[in-house]
Amino acid sequence: MSADAVEALLRGALACPDTAWSLGSFGAAATFSRDPDEPVRALPDDRLGLSTARGAVALRIVPGLRPLAYETGFAGGWNHAVALCLPEESCAMGRRTVVTELGPDGAAARTQDRGDVLFDLGLGLAAVDACLRTRDPQALACLRAGAGRPLFAPGNPILQNLAALGPHRVFCARIGRIEVYAPIPPEGGPTPAGPRTHVLPQILKAGRTHAATAPIPAGRVPCAALHPPHPCKDAAGRPIPFDPGRHAAFQALLAAWGDPHLLAIKHAAAIGGALPETGASRRHAHSARRAAEAQARHLAVVEDCLNGPG
Repeated sequence: MSADAVEALLRGALACPDTAWSLGSFGAAATFSRDPDEPVRALPDDRLGLSTARGAVALRIVPGLRPLAYETGFAGGWNHAVALCLPEESCAMGRRTVVTELGPDGAAARTQDRGDVLFDLGLGLAAVDACLRTRDPQALACLRAGAGRPLFAPGNPILQNLAALGPHRVFCARIGRIEVYAPIPPEGGPTPAGPRTHVLPQILKAGRTHAATAPIPAGRVPCAALHPPHPCKDAAGRPIPFDPGRHAAFQALLAAWGDPHLLAIKHAAAIGGALPETGASRRHAHSARRAAEAQARHLAVVEDCLNGPG
């Protein structure tokens, strides 16, 4: 798993406009995506990534970075992703628990934003700093009024004014960052397409770095992920006819970057054989089997169409 191979994986994904990116933790994350015809700009430094008018992704290859491709099966189908993991001992960020002013954001993805002031929201996440960034005097005054206190403390003015003030959202990890410039939707409003963030206090209380359904190896923390186009869903998550090309593309990623134990289980399930005994947990083995069965049904339909009547 060489650095060159990891870099090639990331560069290929960045070149694909249908691939989305996420960076965050369980309950708080930033997502970057772009339209196929949306103008993009290269970053002004040596990081891997790009920016649009709505957001940016900027990444570095750091020691210990390990991609892990996986699928999670459920009754109605399956999801897939490639998690970008770091060793638990080297993933830590600020882990602040109160809103904290950090000063000018010299690592901003665009040079025009590098004088803007960055504030850590103090969510206490293990591997991610969830931040806001602004140069607007009114927004700065509000953020400074809420600094030194937990974000969700009674009377903290930040949350109630966030949508109106519209600061950039900047989520940072050891491997890079995602920045979101798009407007913040009002409370109860529809989730916008494209780059966006979410912070879910009830889920944050669990203190997890990732959902239990994701088969992340012990000792590893997923700091970010890339989300290649799904064969059964469009970018908004709406159902589409099964796309064999998309399916084959992710299976190649799974073969290169997946857990061999889960791959063995999936192969056995696809041919109707007995599931092998592996080091995979029962939950993740069951999930791999369900993904294989759901995919087999789609592939059978494709094969029937190709063979034609009789």
